[in-house]
Amino acid sequence: MLYHLFDWFNTEGYKFPGSNLYRFLSIRVVLAMILSLTITAVFGKRLIKFLQAKQWGESVRDLGLAGEQQKKGTPTMGGIIIILAIIIPTLLFAHLGKVYIRLMVLCTVWLGAIGFIDDYLKIRAKRIAQQKGIAYKKSDSDGLAGRFKIFGQVMLGIIVGATLYFTPSVVVKREVQAGITLGPKESATNFDTVTIDGKKHIYVSVKTPITTIPFVKNHEFNYAKLLPESWRDFTYILYIIIVIFMVTAVSNGANITDGLDGLATGVSAVIGIGLGIFAYLSGNIKFAEYLNIMYIPNIGELSVFIAAFVGACIGFLWYNSYPAQIFMGDTGSLAIGGIIAALAVIVRKELLIPIFCFVFLVENLSVMIQVAYFKYTKRKYGEGRRVFLMSPLHHHYQKLGYHESKIAVRFWIVTILSVIVAIATLKLR
Repeated sequence: MLYHLFDWFNTEGYKFPGSNLYRFLSIRVVLAMILSLTITAVFGKRLIKFLQAKQWGESVRDLGLAGEQQKKGTPTMGGIIIILAIIIPTLLFAHLGKVYIRLMVLCTVWLGAIGFIDDYLKIRAKRIAQQKGIAYKKSDSDGLAGRFKIFGQVMLGIIVGATLYFTPSVVVKREVQAGITLGPKESATNFDTVTIDGKKHIYVSVKTPITTIPFVKNHEFNYAKLLPESWRDFTYILYIIIVIFMVTAVSNGANITDGLDGLATGVSAVIGIGLGIFAYLSGNIKFAEYLNIMYIPNIGELSVFIAAFVGACIGFLWYNSYPAQIFMGDTGSLAIGGIIAALAVIVRKELLIPIFCFVFLVENLSVMIQVAYFKYTKRKYGEGRRVFLMSPLHHHYQKLGYHESKIAVRFWIVTILSVIVAIATLKLR
């Protein structure tokens, strides 16, 4: 909003000291991060007191884990402050006319609302049990039914995928050298002349369903090539299905990872920094040319949103690190997972998700392997057996005797290394 206000001032001829600073993306990125950190740091404490007064605390299952009873009563639904710390700076400092910004605001609010409903229903179930004078035992059935969560994630995936596929302004720019060769389901629009280091380059805007594929020489992959030539008119269906899968998988992966103090928050902050680097490199024509990666115009504005996202995660980590004073709940975990997935799709790095979201991936796989092996052995031997002492994976390490703060920090380190590897793939081919 402030961006558009200052833009109006400039259009109307109102000049005052510092009135043109809004034009600099770097300034708005810094302001967004500072404001995001301020919101979480200042108002986070107030939210904790409010939730404590409402007795909206965490109910703990008896899983035999060290320190689990100390978490009982810790305020949950802290994801509210994360969402506010993302939305407010974005609305103030970002160019709201950009389709990418609008999509990310929608993702944040949409998944945040789903998570909020889930958390609220769990709290209501606890309150009803207390009113009846019976002991409350936490159960997944107390919250929003899983099918409704999946339905919400699928609908969001459809909106994101359809918007990116059909919106005319969502394009990549390619340099025209000895003519331009278009792939399947690609169309060229306008040509631009860009001067880089004193040399003129001609770029063409291309509407295309491509993404980045790592570790290969031709690092751009056209989704239309996955279909027979006679079916390529339906590429949009394939693309939307892929987006749905990414949003659902990463959102649930973040939700599963959110099981230790500071674990999901710290991992998400590191991933956010990596996505910010992707967005900056892809939106800067000089770096895109040097790295020989696709240049995506107008994507630089996402840096404001990403700065707010990283600031919100780091600020929340102040209260969420061991021993946690507040938990984000599904309100936060579903939202940050969906945000990460949508950002990866927008910067066309969704096939790199298994690399920079490695922790989310192994946490998801640990649950799937545990459940599948348990069912298989129960059918074969009459009793279920387990691969891990407990799933998700972070609970396995807890059972081995590792302190949860050590597990969280080591998972952060793994994520840092994963992000570095993902960034390195841009030049490794």
